[in-house]
Amino acid sequence: MKDATNMNTFPQQGTPWEQIQKELHELKKLDVDWLNHPLPGYLYYFGEEILENQLEAHNLYSLENGLGAGVTFFSLEKMLKDIYDWAQDLYHGPETMGMTFTSGGTESLFEAIRTARNRARARGMEGRLNLIIPYTAHPAIDKAAQIMEIDIIRVPVDAEYRADVPAMAAAINDKTFFILGSAVCYPYGIYDPIEELGALALEHDIWLHVDGCWGGFINPFAKQLGYAVPKWDLEVPGVMSMSTDLHKFAFSTKGASLMLQRYQENKDTYETFSINDWPCGTYETPSFQGSSGAGSIASAWAMIKFLGNEGYLKTAKAAMDATVQLTDGVNAIEGLRDVRDGAPVEGNSMAVMSIDPEVDIMAVADLLDAGGWHCSRMREPLSIKHSVTPHHLSGVEKFLKDIAAAVEKVRREGLKGEYDERTY
Repeated sequence: MKDATNMNTFPQQGTPWEQIQKELHELKKLDVDWLNHPLPGYLYYFGEEILENQLEAHNLYSLENGLGAGVTFFSLEKMLKDIYDWAQDLYHGPETMGMTFTSGGTESLFEAIRTARNRARARGMEGRLNLIIPYTAHPAIDKAAQIMEIDIIRVPVDAEYRADVPAMAAAINDKTFFILGSAVCYPYGIYDPIEELGALALEHDIWLHVDGCWGGFINPFAKQLGYAVPKWDLEVPGVMSMSTDLHKFAFSTKGASLMLQRYQENKDTYETFSINDWPCGTYETPSFQGSSGAGSIASAWAMIKFLGNEGYLKTAKAAMDATVQLTDGVNAIEGLRDVRDGAPVEGNSMAVMSIDPEVDIMAVADLLDAGGWHCSRMREPLSIKHSVTPHHLSGVEKFLKDIAAAVEKVRREGLKGEYDERTY
């Protein structure tokens, strides 16, 4: 039994706000110094002006409930309509497009699978269903499949780490209702062949979802900057839905994501939840969520208005420039190589592996962590995973200097490290 004198019991009286402020600032000192050591993928920062504006919009709507959009909060209905129009324009959405504002990429993927599952059931598919995804697809899909008791088939990728379309085709059976491609995949920053997957989906009359949660607010602008961005969104025949996160490179506060569908009819029929068998009458929600944060809706709307195409070109350029500079820089360090092994950068993500048996890449990661960086670690191949944000551009020179020094120290001293599953 715990000693009651040492228990952190529930506060009985309030604490003066000034003291709480001091404690909060002290607690933040426990965190990685992300301003001077940019973090891979946990937060999205590109200057104080963007931060202040996104927070101001969020705070203005911090108490409102997104579930009341169009019922009591008509301003949120207007914002969502604007976001719909902008997404339809940006992602080549047809006039029939439907949109769901979700809490993040996980919920967007969940909603895509749930909608497709409900549609498949309505069309007569019985028994335990399955979906087919490339090995590189995000684990949120497994989470959704587990909740809905759907079998998941992960298919090995090809030599370029892309979805192997013939292998996925071979895995399709009479219980398959859903396939997926990423644009870009989170591990390697590489586009799956969405046009080929679209053709496969049409051939078998299967739902195709494109996971653009990472690349959704980079891809359109990278294309304008001259990068070789393939067709990947609702422009591709066969794509039934796609997701894009607004709390990443649209610079909304968390959590904000969109799940877009080719047909509003599917959203209305297979996604919207409605029940009237309870005392209050009909209860209806547009997605899995009931109450939702209106602050993220307001923040997303405000940031798209604030940055516009011109602003997003700047943020995408910073992210892509940082990725190219980091990739070129690590490839120039003896013993290191980006996993793409000299292939052109496609998305703002990279992974650094060792090609020198004298350099243990996990020991390099340990030294970088000790120096104030936070290294995500990838298992296949064993490497340091770097999800690059615009803020990384300010830290390229320091990171390359520190990783070069770490490689030299590991080689000289024969240091060894271990892969840590927790360092996502």
